[in-house]
Amino acid sequence: MESRLRSVGVLLAGGVGQRVGHSTPKQLIKIAGRTILEHTLALFDNAPEIDEIIVMMTPGFTRDVEEIVARGGYGKVSQILEGGASRPETTWRALKALGQQECDVLLHDAVRPLLEPRIITECFEALKVYSAVEVAIPSSDTLLVAMPGPRGEIVRDIPDRSMLRRGQTPQCFRLSVVREAYERAFADPGFDRRPATDDCGVVLRYLPEVPIAIVPGSEHNMKVTHPVDVAIADKLFQLAASSPPSPSPMALRKALAGRSVVVFGGGYGVGADIVELAAAHGAEVHSFSRTQNGVRVEDFDTVGKALAQVGRVDYVVNTAGVLHMGKLAEVTDETVADTVGVNYLGPINVARAAFPYLRESRGGLLLHTSGSYARGRADYSLYSSTKAAVVNLTQALADEWAADGVRVNCVNPEPTGTPMPERAFGEEPAHTLPSPHAVARTSLDVLISDLTGQVVDVRLGDA
Repeated sequence: MESRLRSVGVLLAGGVGQRVGHSTPKQLIKIAGRTILEHTLALFDNAPEIDEIIVMMTPGFTRDVEEIVARGGYGKVSQILEGGASRPETTWRALKALGQQECDVLLHDAVRPLLEPRIITECFEALKVYSAVEVAIPSSDTLLVAMPGPRGEIVRDIPDRSMLRRGQTPQCFRLSVVREAYERAFADPGFDRRPATDDCGVVLRYLPEVPIAIVPGSEHNMKVTHPVDVAIADKLFQLAASSPPSPSPMALRKALAGRSVVVFGGGYGVGADIVELAAAHGAEVHSFSRTQNGVRVEDFDTVGKALAQVGRVDYVVNTAGVLHMGKLAEVTDETVADTVGVNYLGPINVARAAFPYLRESRGGLLLHTSGSYARGRADYSLYSSTKAAVVNLTQALADEWAADGVRVNCVNPEPTGTPMPERAFGEEPAHTLPSPHAVARTSLDVLISDLTGQVVDVRLGDA
């Protein structure tokens, strides 16, 4: 039986980030709690088809990648090398680093962190038949061929859109094929004057007899190039996180059994459901609230004392919250103090007090927000603004604590059938609201996941 060729993923991370508006390489910009490079590394490291990873990094920043690899435990990374002055030169350096032994090589832009695992699988399947593979998607826009005119550009041609595709990465090759194409390219004096913009372009020009297969890409497989791309990619990560993997009850029990889970606001509502569900799956659960045991999250000292009596802490959840409605000009000082104290100072206190414990256990913090954070509305000014602050706190702490291995996320449920929204809005039909149990289950799914810096929505019908 013929053995499978070694498969190598090469992350081309040689860009400097000028178009995205940063002086540091764009692949080191943080999105959704991790650098772009970390997202892409994790994707490749988890891909069962990939045996080895080589990172081609911007000159002067290889030490940063070494620290990222060591911190993240990306065991498939075998080499971290400096890229060249151009894309073709960076690819050529990677090909030389692969040695002479035949293998399948997958070349991918490191700043495409939203690549779907499905695409990697299909690329390697295509390499069983072809020796060159391009990932592409149909063009939804009409493309024009322009030419100089008397006053600017004019349209010379409008190609048939049905035949056009937009190229993406990865691009995959049998090593001997892509190496020969590049050897011919660098032997051609005209190559520098008209360099190819991608690796398949080099193969097409210098080995035209080699067919290049097309694997369907994805609109989400975007390249972070311009400032707006950072915001778009961050939102796409949030949308992806809105459907976190939901482990089986057995997997959930395996993840929680024997772990210490602390829940602030566990006396009623979603917090109580989290306490019950975590305990049912074998966790050692400690619940604190102002009604249960006098622990008020707005008081840092009582939060600290509560955690001190627990000992080891693996996970901390804060669901404590209050909802006071009314126009800001008409609310009392007591209402302002209560809302800001519980809804914003509370998460701050919980985070500050929990950090030493979570750093030791390399655990996770989960906060809760509300859909009101996305847009302030009349009569919700206090509530909405404190919930928006919790989202920003989540994202900032995910960055601050990443080096310590502490994950920080936030769950954003629709109003549920619990006492707090019932007091504000009255009783609503149960079938129109997500159940507290569904929110609790999603909360535990997020808590045990490797997500960080994410705002995870819970809508009716989830979980």
